Amino acid sequence: MPRGESRKGPLLRVRYRLELRRREGARARAEALAREQTVELDAALVPAALRSRIPGRVRVLESGPRAARVEIAFDPALVAGDLPQLLNLLFGNVSMQSGVRVEAIAWPDELLATLPGPRRGIAGLRRLAGVPARPLLCAALKPLGLAPRDLAALAGRLARGGVDLVKDDHSLAGQPCAPFAERLARCQEAVARANAATGGATLYLPNLTGPAATLLERAARARAAGCRAALVSPLLVGLDRVAEIAAASGLALLGHPSLSGGLLGRRHGLAPELVWGDLFRLAGCDGVIYPNAGGRFRFGLAECLAVACRLRAPLGGHRPAFPVLGGGVDAGALGRWRRVYGEDTVLLLGGSLLGRRDLERAAATLRRQLEEAPEQ
Repeated sequence: MPRGESRKGPLLRVRYRLELRRREGARARAEALAREQTVELDAALVPAALRSRIPGRVRVLESGPRAARVEIAFDPALVAGDLPQLLNLLFGNVSMQSGVRVEAIAWPDELLATLPGPRRGIAGLRRLAGVPARPLLCAALKPLGLAPRDLAALAGRLARGGVDLVKDDHSLAGQPCAPFAERLARCQEAVARANAATGGATLYLPNLTGPAATLLERAARARAAGCRAALVSPLLVGLDRVAEIAAASGLALLGHPSLSGGLLGRRHGLAPELVWGDLFRLAGCDGVIYPNAGGRFRFGLAECLAVACRLRAPLGGHRPAFPVLGGGVDAGALGRWRRVYGEDTVLLLGGSLLGRRDLERAAATLRRQLEEAPEQ
């Protein structure tokens, strides 16, 4: 039987990078990690019948005096199709240790089949936006503090300029300056009027993130108002709530990365392509917003490309999801990023578009650039 397999089929294989204390052995550290994530007992206290199957199988891939890479193969039944438990198994208790980084995951099809994944994915979001090819253009409504009528006026100008996706800024919640219900109604009406005038198909995406008791109500209000897509922050609302919102409302969902930076340490945490590329996608996001290289956040191009590749790569039977490049994308560099990331990409603009004197004309110019054949 191949190493890392069991009679029940393929295991969930997780590669960790571990920092080692002086004279600490890689295998001992990895076996302690495996127990911490499962039985949470010293080996001597684990019943013999459980020792070989519950804590996971450890394999040392490489080891040096201060660091090692190991693989721990877990039984996928330990996840039980439960997204919170999946995150708990991968990085729960050990998140409170130090020097533990999840670098790669090999997902068994048996486990993937129990997780929700995108309901629409790239192809479905393209159909909603009426864009069969080319990158999609997205813009954010900001700043926080504007009244609903001002946000709606901004949304209307962006839609008349041909922006494909007009989304709430993720900080727009239910503040008194722009209550959710009024903001939703005004912005969706403004976008619908613009579409009627231009023949366009711009989508308005309200931010649904808020108290747990309001999520499904907000999603239902958005759908009733005519929205076909929405914004949600998976780590703020919970990974499992993303799929629940999508299933209950039928809305396509863009996931925002708020709070995820705390998980992405280079020495302790999870690799960005696993959080944004795998976990957000498995939770049900049809597109995932994350910071692009060269913007306000310190992510390199290789990391950002790895996220895009994971979002679009085969993952069991799940649909691919859009990478949504944000975090300070320059409107003047869309051609470059199109060449780097390809056509199945959403380009999210904030200040570099909103700061233009004639916003509608600037948006229309960018839209025309994207409609032209890409430069070789």
